[in-house]
Amino acid sequence: MSWRIIVISKRAKLDYQMGYMVVRNEEITKVYLNEIAMVFIESTAVSITTSLLAELTKKKIKVVFCDEKRNPSSELIGYYGSHDTSNKVRKQIKWNNNIKQAVWTEIVTEKIRKQKELLEYLGKEEAELLNTYLLEINWNDETNREGHAAKVYFNSLFGKDFSRTSENTINAALNYGYSIILSTFAREIVANGYITQLGLFHDNMFNQFNLASDLMEPFRIIVDREVFIMNHDKFEHEEKIQILNILNEEVRIDTKIQYVNNAIKVYCKSVFDALNENDSSLIKFYTIEL
Repeated sequence: MSWRIIVISKRAKLDYQMGYMVVRNEEITKVYLNEIAMVFIESTAVSITTSLLAELTKKKIKVVFCDEKRNPSSELIGYYGSHDTSNKVRKQIKWNNNIKQAVWTEIVTEKIRKQKELLEYLGKEEAELLNTYLLEINWNDETNREGHAAKVYFNSLFGKDFSRTSENTINAALNYGYSIILSTFAREIVANGYITQLGLFHDNMFNQFNLASDLMEPFRIIVDREVFIMNHDKFEHEEKIQILNILNEEVRIDTKIQYVNNAIKVYCKSVFDALNENDSSLIKFYTIEL
């Protein structure tokens, strides 16, 4: 099972050789492709051969490219993630509103539950208010308990004056972490043969990752927890690597201990099973020891 997250942070040439990714800079390093889950190209001073790109695409290895500020800006996604992609997309288009709303209700409930659990672990009294919101969630979260919970949650974590629209190191770290999680979900959706544009709840015509935005919600809390314990005075290379490493944290899902990166695979597969079999109880959520 793939598990390595490769970060290229300085000038290098990347090419393919006999099943390995070869990294050429001051030294030559070879990494077996079957061990790689993600390649994160942080520097714009990196060149990469098309033969390596082709092999990375075949093996469904996520490749994320950063801009000159070292922030994620694009990614490599293959046209075909599954041999029966056309059939999967037909099914996706036919998912009825009832099962989509049932799945979304489960996802939102789990997100608020995990927010509550983090606040409880940190000894925040606002956890009780989130517990109230949990009890008030109705079908498809029509009363927007998620939005109310988010305001209470973030103010509890980062202070009463904190706003998700402000420009500061906390939001920079959160946005960076969310973009990594979103990218990982987009890879998994495509790998399963579905398209990311057609979401369950998110339906923005300008968002090509509506479905990934839906499915990632319960996993945002892993980012939030990491950002909470970070140094908030700066957000530079060291802090970015710290955020990126959340994909290698361990969680429990389907009775097994898995890296977050692999837990996302299990979770996505269970969501697709739920949607295709019209049974939201099939969704498998992760748990984490706080």
